[in-house]
Amino acid sequence: MTVSCSGSPEDLPTESANAQVQTEFGPVRGTVEETHRVFQGVPYAAAPVGAHRWRSPRPAEPWSEVLDATRPGPPCPQAAASFADVESLEEDCLTLNVTTPNTARTDALKPVMVWIHGGGGANGAGHFFGAKRLAVDEDVVVVTLNYRLGILGAFGHPGLEGAGTFGLQDQQAALRWVQQNIAAFGGDPRNVTLFGESYGGLAVVAQLASPTAETLFHRAAIQSSLAFMDYPEGTLMPDAPAIPSMWLSTPEVEALGQIMAAELGCVDPETALPCLRDLPVESLLPLSSVFTRFAFGDATLPEDPTVALRAGRFHRVPVLSGATRDEARLFIATFYDLADREVTKEGYDALLLQAFGGHAAAVKAKYPVDAYESPSVAWAAVVTDRVWALGTWQQTHALAHHTVMHAYEFADRNAPPIIPFPPGFPPGAHHSAEVVYQFQLDEHEADLTPEQWQLAADMNRYWANLARTGDPNDARLPSWPRFDAAASVPHVQSLAPGEGGIRSVDYVTEHHLAFWAGLE
Repeated sequence: MTVSCSGSPEDLPTESANAQVQTEFGPVRGTVEETHRVFQGVPYAAAPVGAHRWRSPRPAEPWSEVLDATRPGPPCPQAAASFADVESLEEDCLTLNVTTPNTARTDALKPVMVWIHGGGGANGAGHFFGAKRLAVDEDVVVVTLNYRLGILGAFGHPGLEGAGTFGLQDQQAALRWVQQNIAAFGGDPRNVTLFGESYGGLAVVAQLASPTAETLFHRAAIQSSLAFMDYPEGTLMPDAPAIPSMWLSTPEVEALGQIMAAELGCVDPETALPCLRDLPVESLLPLSSVFTRFAFGDATLPEDPTVALRAGRFHRVPVLSGATRDEARLFIATFYDLADREVTKEGYDALLLQAFGGHAAAVKAKYPVDAYESPSVAWAAVVTDRVWALGTWQQTHALAHHTVMHAYEFADRNAPPIIPFPPGFPPGAHHSAEVVYQFQLDEHEADLTPEQWQLAADMNRYWANLARTGDPNDARLPSWPRFDAAASVPHVQSLAPGEGGIRSVDYVTEHHLAFWAGLE
């Protein structure tokens, strides 16, 4: 990335002195609007290029002239995907974005909320998530960031230090930048909340379990995390093999890296890493989706985070965690109906048999196809409950045994879909549906009803209260009791619009979790 600088402070626009901030690396100039300030594309680490590809992030190179922070930095390298039509080849991508209310002052520091984007581990960028509403309405400082993805973020090979954890290390480098610099933007480095959705939620779990992240954040919010999930055969996408865990061990990622290195023509173990570092990034991207699982077994992530959380070996900060009511509808619509593979009644039977073998008949009896709008929607209900809800419940229980936990389910089944769904396939409260209630995606606000806007305001208030005090509650909002793992029906806060939309839900009954536990 080329750092764009401009002249001395007296040459800067005069709309507000708050447009310029001095960081430890040099001055930055952002954009000042009526209600907020935005600083984009601020480097938090040096370029991980050349010999530094697949190495730990290094501090950014200092600059003396004013850095133009009015435009976002490039996304980290990625190929376009069915759910993310973005391509990038720029490895010099380790930047972050800071959004503050115009009331931010260095003598009255505000809570900081650091967002880790999702995207399946191979796609996404921090600047896709506009944070002005969250920052202004809740009087917080919001940071979004880029981190290395796919083959650049989770690659492993024998002898490669940090194998499978480079994306996690980038996130920690950004958190260290926050500790050192956010006070200059009016944020409190002693009050940092880490939150993320989907793959970003999984990353938050990893940071909770990472010894090297200690003291870098003080609360956590986990949205639709994959951390405790496993996929029976065919449930990830058509004909996909079973995935027993969303984590790899260091030996597993090293072995996978050797196979991929050979495919790329870097066969000799003695020279494989220099060979791979010399390859153009565009030759690596076709293999990027192979490396979307972080690895454990080194200093960044010593053990499987599911093991660490169950044993209480994690940073015991207050946590808010949950998922959406109809998670899998997004994926079934994308990989089946929109790919001309709509599930038929006969196909539904075949999918159940492929995934559950001798239990297929029991699953079909619990999820009869005629009870749903279509066989595709029935299959989405099965995958939602078996994969997403069961994994979310296991994660919630693991955390609640050791720290203060508040659990939720986003349940607005009329939420605006983030992709065009096929006719006859109701989107429901699908995966990522809640994110448009929190952020402006690609700088655009969602088309919400007045009741949905109220839900968005309430959700952001809950999340910001967590950031302020470690407790999502306040007198203005419906009460949200903490999750008690020992209760007969632990409290899960259902988040939906309208009168009575925010209420307790029996998550176990709603998602047939006793049935699924009995099949294990």
